Amino acid sequence: MTAGPDTAEESPISTVSPLPSATLGGDSKRSLEQITLLLFITVPFLALVAAVPLAWGWGVSWLDLGLMVAMYFIGCHGITIGFHRYFTHGAFKAKRPLRIALAIMGSLAVEGPLVRWVADHRRHHKFSDAEGDPHSPWRYGETVPALLKGLWWAHVGWMFDQEQTSQHKYAPDLIKDPALRAISRQFALWTTVSLVIPPLVGGLATWSWQGALTAFFWGSLVRVALLHHVTWSINSICHAVGKRPFKSRDRSGNVWWLAVLSCGESWHNLHHADPTCARHGVLRGQLDSSARLIRWCERAGWAYDVRWPNASRLDARLLK
Repeated sequence: MTAGPDTAEESPISTVSPLPSATLGGDSKRSLEQITLLLFITVPFLALVAAVPLAWGWGVSWLDLGLMVAMYFIGCHGITIGFHRYFTHGAFKAKRPLRIALAIMGSLAVEGPLVRWVADHRRHHKFSDAEGDPHSPWRYGETVPALLKGLWWAHVGWMFDQEQTSQHKYAPDLIKDPALRAISRQFALWTTVSLVIPPLVGGLATWSWQGALTAFFWGSLVRVALLHHVTWSINSICHAVGKRPFKSRDRSGNVWWLAVLSCGESWHNLHHADPTCARHGVLRGQLDSSARLIRWCERAGWAYDVRWPNASRLDARLLK
């Protein structure tokens, strides 16, 4: 795989100084933030649970379904292409308009501020499934009770840990960029935008409050909950089960049934074997919509120096 030299202006992973004093949330969670986080987790989850009987009894309109799917994949690709492959790992370089767009798209997923998300994930890779990993399912041991406790921790529990990853240590490049720092600090604004778009479109399309309400239920609450739990499943399920065709220093595995909903992220074993690779699903039949969109951005000239899979690197990591 090939890549040009990184620069402070072009690369999301270069180290620069001096740093601003703080970003949104800082390095510890206060009680108010923990309560807010609890609400953002439980309210959409309750909507997701209620969606099953509601869809069975009354169905879901094509408009609401379309809003849910569209907003889901906008946010999901914002996380997978933007927050993860670009900002965290520098799998490609991006022209500034694409960089800003990816930061906003990822923020619409309602998974936390950009700088904090990236800092957590870089720390995860440094200590993957070892002491220091913020969300390993093997945290408490390998017995069945310990693994069940660890799965809960990796899926949700770790987010309530008061001591957070140092953003200045793990994401200094993002803090240095004024635009990215502003987007990260404006997380509450982007959350509001994300939740308001579906009811606004639904209400205008049907010209009714009922249309706005059902669009909010499906396009905002259910969509956010589904995306949350798919993303968190990469932390929990994909580090506990799945096939491991490539050599990695942790327990990351491929979980095929999450591939479409995770936009290719659940081909997690290759990712941990070669973290800067722009494509995670590298074997035959492994769907990776994020890699496809990166390819389109590259052809349009918006992305460049993309670190595509290299046959010799893959062969060196493949378990014989």
